[in-house]
This record gives sequence, structure tokens and C-alpha cells, in this order.
Amino acid sequence: MNKVLIADHHPITRKGISSILLAEGNYEVIGYVNDGNDLLNILTTTEIDILILEIDIPNLNSITALKAIKREFPHIKILVLSCHPEEMYALSAIKYGASGYVAKTASIQRVLNAINQVQRGGIYLNEALSQRLVSDGNATQGLAFKYKKLSSREIEVLNLLSNGKRNKEIAAELDINEKTVSTYKMRLLKKLEAQNVAELIKHARLLQSSHV
Repeated sequence: MNKVLIADHHPITRKGISSILLAEGNYEVIGYVNDGNDLLNILTTTEIDILILEIDIPNLNSITALKAIKREFPHIKILVLSCHPEEMYALSAIKYGASGYVAKTASIQRVLNAINQVQRGGIYLNEALSQRLVSDGNATQGLAFKYKKLSSREIEVLNLLSNGKRNKEIAAELDINEKTVSTYKMRLLKKLEAQNVAELIKHARLLQSSHV
């Protein structure tokens, strides 16, 4: 059961999201907060898998707070469900650590799709914004093109990294030694032009969400 915290100062939103998750069956809403200070306290003391967050709640430093939350609680998957249009903040939210962004004007099905996608470890954006992230406008330079150049073993390592596996676990699963895993990670960083492993994982999840 995935433990979900809803951070939103609108009671009707909290009720609506809770109803959606209850109907889905594999989510448990473990609490609600309507203030940034309360959010920090609960994140510190409670086991949470997914945070559904409105970035406009009081005492939250807007979208830049995502970076701090993700740094302190890297295991928590964050879906931003906001009153602001996706075109305005979605790309920045992903950059700062969110796994998805949906406007409150979205359909119930799209909200549910977003929650499920984030739960699976993917990144959720509307189709137009996903394409902007995956491609830089040049087919030979786009992330999808680079992904297609990876070997099957590099793809295996990348997928395991995106699922949160550590070097030792990857080595055991693929029956290789940890030094070899490190070599594959260095190759992936270079081939996907990522600055660090966190960015590498973000690339992997973007690719998964776009079904490359």
C-alpha cells in the first residue's frame, strides 16, 4: 500500500483526491496538511511514499521549496497538483525535483494517470511538455536519440538505477561486479550528457514516461 500525504489548503481538493485514491485501492492517505511548516514536521516524522502538493500553500517557498524537500527526503515522490497552469510552472517543477505536475483543471482520469505514473517511478507531464523535455528540437541531439544508442546492458543498468537500486544490488541482479556497474554508470553519464546520477535517473524516468 502506497502511503500518500496531501498538502493543500483547499478542503474540497483534499476530499476529492482522497476519493480518487480510495477508489483506486492501492493507496492509503495517511494525512493532510495546509501549511508549509506542518508539511516539514510530518515529512520528518512520518513514513511517506508520495506527496501530492499544492505549491501555493502558506509558509511554503513556492516552487523552489521542491528542491529542499527532495534534498532532505529523496525517496519521496512528489506530484504537484496546482491551481497554476502547467505551461507556467511544470517544467520548473520537474527541474526542482517533482515527478509530475497536473493543473487542477485536469480531468479526474488524468489526475489518476499522473498519480499512477509517479508511483511507478516515472515522470508525468502533458504530452506537449514531455516532448519539450525529451527533445531539444534537434533529432540528432534529443534525449530519445541518445537513448537509442545505448547498449542493452547499459539500458538494464539505467532502468535499475531509475528504480532506486544501488551499485551492489545492480551487480547482484545482473551478475556482474560493482566496479563494472560503476563503469556502466560513467558511460551512461557521458552518453546521456548528465551531470550526475540524479540527473541520469531523471533522464531515465522521462524516457520511461515518454515510451521511447
